[in-house]
Amino acid sequence: MILLIDNYDSFTWNLVQRIGELDPSLDLHVVRNDRISADEAARLKPSHVIISPGPCTPHEAGVSNDIVKRFAGVIPMLGVCLGHQCIGFTNGMTVARAQRVMHGKTSMIHHDGRGLFAGVSDPFVATRYHSLVILPETIPAKGWEVSAWTFEHDDAAPTGKRKVVMGLRRAWDEPGKAPLEGVQFHPESFLTVEGPLMLANFLGLPRPAMKTAGF
Repeated sequence: MILLIDNYDSFTWNLVQRIGELDPSLDLHVVRNDRISADEAARLKPSHVIISPGPCTPHEAGVSNDIVKRFAGVIPMLGVCLGHQCIGFTNGMTVARAQRVMHGKTSMIHHDGRGLFAGVSDPFVATRYHSLVILPETIPAKGWEVSAWTFEHDDAAPTGKRKVVMGLRRAWDEPGKAPLEGVQFHPESFLTVEGPLMLANFLGLPRPAMKTAGF
């Protein structure tokens, strides 16, 4: 059973649709962030946990932060947008106002080719809906990897552009730990054409057929 924590966001149901398209037989249990505790979630014995996008900040994400703390390294976990920010927030990183607000806009995303991004084009197009970001300078040098990023114009930067964190991965020292990944963009958006592949990678499913944007 896949547990999907709904942070009161319509994009949650886009995730449900995309996952159902990968395999209609999957058991997907959707629970709002104020309708379950971490202990109750543990009793469900999920195989995977997904923390959805949401309209607020990690401070208002209900049980999402407790879920991250409870299941990190124990059960494969993916945070999307707000869920990604909750992963950073619960691990001491700073979630702050983005210099450039991105609501319904696409960007070219670069990545390291591992985990969620195995077999994904580099770069790929992804849809972004967010006004907050994890500040890269607050990501610990040990134990964490920036798995995906994009570049934005910045006159104040020496190169004229700044690097914005689009993906985060826990790099466990101990063997056998479950994957913990977050993405700031929306893999469930139809404009993120390779989003289904990323979701399949997370769930350990076969590579899906890729559709084109606008289907």
